[in-house]
Amino acid sequence: MELFLSAVLSDLASRSINFIFNKCSKLPSPAVEDSLRRALLRAQVIVDESMRRHITNQAMLQQLNMLRDTMHQGNYMLDIFRCKPDDEEEEDTKHKIVSHPLLLNSRVNCVRDFLSSRTSAQILKEMQQVLDRLSSMIHDANELVLFLASYPPMYRQPYSMHLLLGNCMFGRQMEAQLAINFLLHTRTHGAEELEVLPIVGPYQVGKRTLVAHVCKDERVRDYFSEIVLWTDDHEFRDEKITIPREGHDKIFQNCAPNKEGRILVIVELAADFNEVVWKRLYSASKRCLPSGSKIIVTSQSDKVVKYGTTRALTLNYMSQEEYWYFFKILTFGSVDPEMHPRLTQMAMEISRMHNCCFIAAHLVSYLLRDNFDIHFWHKVLIFLKEYIQNHVSKFGEGPFDDRNQSKPVHLQRMATPSEVIMVSNPSYRSSQEEVPKIRLDDVIYKNVRPHGKFEALVWRSQIPPYYSYTTTCEIQELKNTGTKRKRNMKSGVTFC
Repeated sequence: MELFLSAVLSDLASRSINFIFNKCSKLPSPAVEDSLRRALLRAQVIVDESMRRHITNQAMLQQLNMLRDTMHQGNYMLDIFRCKPDDEEEEDTKHKIVSHPLLLNSRVNCVRDFLSSRTSAQILKEMQQVLDRLSSMIHDANELVLFLASYPPMYRQPYSMHLLLGNCMFGRQMEAQLAINFLLHTRTHGAEELEVLPIVGPYQVGKRTLVAHVCKDERVRDYFSEIVLWTDDHEFRDEKITIPREGHDKIFQNCAPNKEGRILVIVELAADFNEVVWKRLYSASKRCLPSGSKIIVTSQSDKVVKYGTTRALTLNYMSQEEYWYFFKILTFGSVDPEMHPRLTQMAMEISRMHNCCFIAAHLVSYLLRDNFDIHFWHKVLIFLKEYIQNHVSKFGEGPFDDRNQSKPVHLQRMATPSEVIMVSNPSYRSSQEEVPKIRLDDVIYKNVRPHGKFEALVWRSQIPPYYSYTTTCEIQELKNTGTKRKRNMKSGVTFC
């Protein structure tokens, strides 16, 4: 009887949802915004609830991942619609653009170009398409919502969203759970093959962060006796492999001992993947490590994928829609962005100039949130536009285009535009190492001006592995020829 009643209620719920969605798809234009907002709220509830639970079903994780991506697209389009100026404001904006020569050929007016290139009808059409996709996905998630209650919670205390995003790994739940499932899976036939999970992705995409979160999971720590880290600095020898001494490269020293003595080895390989070194390491590991031990290997090179015994995890940078959601939450904190449409538009322009740079999102979002003033935000926006324009004019690319930062980067100072900061040798330090007292954002946006070469703290991560990112800096005066200075002064900008 209970199963019959459950089936009837489920069918009635499905019919009701279908009726609402069909009605929403035929709504007039003014109601599309409200319908999308309500659909996004429902999707947010599902995604937030899933983030708080240990989900092991891979199909559910994939479905949630698709729902989350569509939710980010919907939020992005909704903010684009809200930020689009009316006809009078648009004409005034065009006049201001023409009156500022720097902005005529600037590639950094992303949001303004996006808005002006699309009519309200086009934006509404795209909003309707996102609404249709989101509504369909929410309908398909009915069973998923019922199953969520059967999974144990991950967080025991409530968090506001900006605190959650600032202190957890963003957008990698599916990848983390897949890695955990791999580590906890036990082969029934007792195969001798040493299992390997490759994790590949470009520079600073979050490979170490993902591994650190996986290793921090209590189930993983209970399953392995030791979790150790091997890097390219070690010499991998055929004849002997030794576990690093305590306190050296051991990630967790207090894992639960078990009679099997299983060991999890984390191997970090460089971008120039050496197949000979890898084969030597794998052969020796297979011979020396206890049965049930496993390897996670991270690399920027796709060549390592073929050596995995399971499907590799490939990490990519955030999409623009996902990055905007992340940046907006961190920037506004507990403040409702809908109450500040002009600040929202400026924040969107700033976020698009970052080229989805994760560290830049943290630096600038905290700066804006600590100085919640429209005049300050406008000053930062103009400064970033002119800085990127200058960088493109001199080097042919933006400062955030070269992810690897293989060459020195030129940064301008907002307080003194006549000075440039030469930034080189980016590196990261563990939580046990000392970090520089000088912060890079204070040098860029404030009046802090050290002399000579100095070490600066770029950003300190609040999540495992708690790295602090540092760099070497030197402030230099800009040297311009008289002719060039005269030409630049016409636009009111001094180029670096």
